[in-house]
Amino acid sequence: MGGNRRKKRKIKGSKEEPEELVKAPHSFVIKRGDVGKHIDQLMTDFRAVMEPFTASHLKMRKKNVIKDFVSISSYLNVTHLAIFTRTNNSPYFRLARLPRGPTITYKVVEYTLTHDVISSMRKPHVNPSLFHASPLLVLNGFSGASAGEDDVKTKLTTSMWRNMFPSIDIHKVQLSKIRRCVLLNADPETGLIDFRHYAIKVKPVGLTGTVRKLLTGKRVPDLGAFRSVEEAMERDGAGFTESEGEMADEVEDSRHVTLPQRMHTRGNLLNEKSSIRLIELGPRMKLELVKIENGIMGGEVLHHAYITKTREEVKELKTAAEQRAFLKLSRKKQQEENVKRKLQEKDRARAEVEKRRAAVEAEATGEFKRPQPRKTKTDENDQKKKKVVIDTGNEADVEDDGDDADDDNIDDDEYDISDEEMLPLDDADL
Repeated sequence: MGGNRRKKRKIKGSKEEPEELVKAPHSFVIKRGDVGKHIDQLMTDFRAVMEPFTASHLKMRKKNVIKDFVSISSYLNVTHLAIFTRTNNSPYFRLARLPRGPTITYKVVEYTLTHDVISSMRKPHVNPSLFHASPLLVLNGFSGASAGEDDVKTKLTTSMWRNMFPSIDIHKVQLSKIRRCVLLNADPETGLIDFRHYAIKVKPVGLTGTVRKLLTGKRVPDLGAFRSVEEAMERDGAGFTESEGEMADEVEDSRHVTLPQRMHTRGNLLNEKSSIRLIELGPRMKLELVKIENGIMGGEVLHHAYITKTREEVKELKTAAEQRAFLKLSRKKQQEENVKRKLQEKDRARAEVEKRRAAVEAEATGEFKRPQPRKTKTDENDQKKKKVVIDTGNEADVEDDGDDADDDNIDDDEYDISDEEMLPLDDADL
């Protein structure tokens, strides 16, 4: 008889995120307008660079505007907005600090997609676990600017790129979690910025090729050509081939470091020498700084690569911007007052309608008493003039007030006249 029972799902309470994750910079990477399939793929590759503190599968609609992303940024702890656009001349890349700016606009002079970078490599390094931690940012050529506008430009660009990635505490950082790096190299002569994305690989040094293959290789090498293990250890690299990069790890001392911590890879021990190799992941971009604005996609222009203005022109533009801002605030205030006034008028009209409706319902049920009209002095004087005094057996003194209609309303019962008394008149009487 009993029906099918439903299992009640237990809704777990929402757990608060750790403070380091909340304070970490988060980003939105979007596109605006029709950018084509290549720039669309470049946007996807840049989202992978910003992992894990970005919306990897963020969906956009044509009706979405920048204000939509800015409005929800505070709820999701989003601090930066990266926008890819395209014109007839070239694609552009914009970086904006949320929610108030500034905004930096770059012209994408050249770019290479991740797929093309991996296809050009003999041994590509593809590992999804690399994107579980944020990359390390390396800046080169962003210091030593001269005083003036170039100094402001360098400070803003450096601050923008630094704040896009989580800061590192050298006393608490775990080296095993630093597995990627983003390199930005600024050319002082051309002013172009080279963007590169690498994977960090650490290998032990000071070992023979056979031992290194045994320690770091994914498969056990074939030792059938040797009579004993000692012979394999003595013959350095016999039967094994090494790439040019692996040979350079042993030769170049600039790649050698002493590890202060134990790494997750095999063979890299504490306080032992290891070599660091960078394997490119993609994408590549060559950026040219075009403009820096004070707000979100607008505001005062702090730097422009193609347009130069005098101090007087800058002052006039600043004054005009302040006037527009003041006018905007005044209109907004007036609009708020108009909305408030209209709401009050609606409330009064609604109350009047409710009052009339209640009166109609009360009158329909018989509980409503119509209010008597207020008496005035003229009405009291008129009532005094209409007063009639009738005495039995005497003539009635009636004051004529000029209203014959009231005289016709005299009741016939007051004057009881029989039919006999009503005799016809003779001609003589006439």
